[in-house]
Amino acid sequence: MSRAETVRRNARWALAQLVDASVAERLVIALAALVASLLLGGAIVLAAGHNPVTVVLFLIYGAIGTPGQVAFTLRKATMLVLAGVAVAIAFRANVFNIGVQGQLVVGGFATAMTILWLAPYLPAGGLAGLVLVACGLVAGVGGGAAYAALPGAMKAYADANEVVTTIMLNFIATGVLFVLVDGPLKDPEAAAPKTLNFPDYAGFPSLLGVSDSFSLVGLAIALAAVVVVYVVMTTTRFGYDLRTTGYQAAASAYSGVDPERTVVSTMVASGMVAGLAGAVYVVMVVGYFQDPGVFPTFGFDGIAVSLLAANNPLGAVPAGLLFGALSSGRQFVDVNLDVPKELIDGIVGLIVLFVATPELFRHLGRRAGLGGGEGPAGEEGEAVADGGEPVAGPADGDESDGEPGPRTADGDEPPDPDGPTRSDGGEPA
Repeated sequence: MSRAETVRRNARWALAQLVDASVAERLVIALAALVASLLLGGAIVLAAGHNPVTVVLFLIYGAIGTPGQVAFTLRKATMLVLAGVAVAIAFRANVFNIGVQGQLVVGGFATAMTILWLAPYLPAGGLAGLVLVACGLVAGVGGGAAYAALPGAMKAYADANEVVTTIMLNFIATGVLFVLVDGPLKDPEAAAPKTLNFPDYAGFPSLLGVSDSFSLVGLAIALAAVVVVYVVMTTTRFGYDLRTTGYQAAASAYSGVDPERTVVSTMVASGMVAGLAGAVYVVMVVGYFQDPGVFPTFGFDGIAVSLLAANNPLGAVPAGLLFGALSSGRQFVDVNLDVPKELIDGIVGLIVLFVATPELFRHLGRRAGLGGGEGPAGEEGEAVADGGEPVAGPADGDESDGEPGPRTADGDEPPDPDGPTRSDGGEPA
């Protein structure tokens, strides 16, 4: 076997090991990648003339150093998990929904208007607050779904590119809602464009008591959305249609799946989660609807979260936590250390790159059909064939030129390709 062939087969074996890795092994790989990225980032910081230990400690402290910092990290993670799941739903069906940000903004607007319009008709109190929040969340989900249905229908029935339409709709949502919130819907006592504040009783309870802008209720809603989406995608007819359309649209259509309806349904489902993210943001974080141009870019950050999670709803939870922690730590370093912002951004980018790379190769290995116990080349006279089954090598003495001879799966000589055969292995008719 040539050196190039050995390298190729060993690379396939390494990818197969990643594919077959257990959850615990993948966690160890991620932690090792995190440590390696911090070491490399520390070396870069040192070369730039700063103390790498101080920078790393401040980065960690800013993420989890105090109960307030933990709450800040979890607040960001809550939003990123929801945004990541919204993106993952569409990406699993091979539909590139880049408009999660716009759908999030529309969902937040629908929630705010519902709460403000219903509040005068309900008596003040805890029960009224519960009704207002519930109605607001439902309105947010509906608003995000309706706004996502537009590019879905354009793609399904007019063959419009969803990347272009969703990006355009992001700008449309921001512009139109800014005009409304800076005009007829503006709080007359506010200098900045914003609506009236929600009633004090219309919000999530803090529970932890360390932050007014984070609630465990919001985090619970995000985790519940993850579970619901995962169950729907793995156990229902809709989830099966969505996944098969993403893997092979032509084959799914041949099996009876309506591709147009699946595209629209996928975008609606993605928009529902995006709208829920907007609803949670306005209820939990701000308590009113503000200028959509200054909304945090959770919709765009959700793309990175989804890619790191390999478009798996369950994977969006650790990915969202990682991005939330990095965002909190980065802000803390920016405020408290005289270190260039670009340098900290570079370290954060290294961490994401190192942690994401093993999962990227694992995903590529799965797409290539690897896994299932493949072994490395050259062990005990065996080499791994492309299909994953070992074939006899030079140690068996079957081939004088050192290359493995052809074999079937049970070790017999392969049949004559020109001769008659039977699929059950019997004698030819």
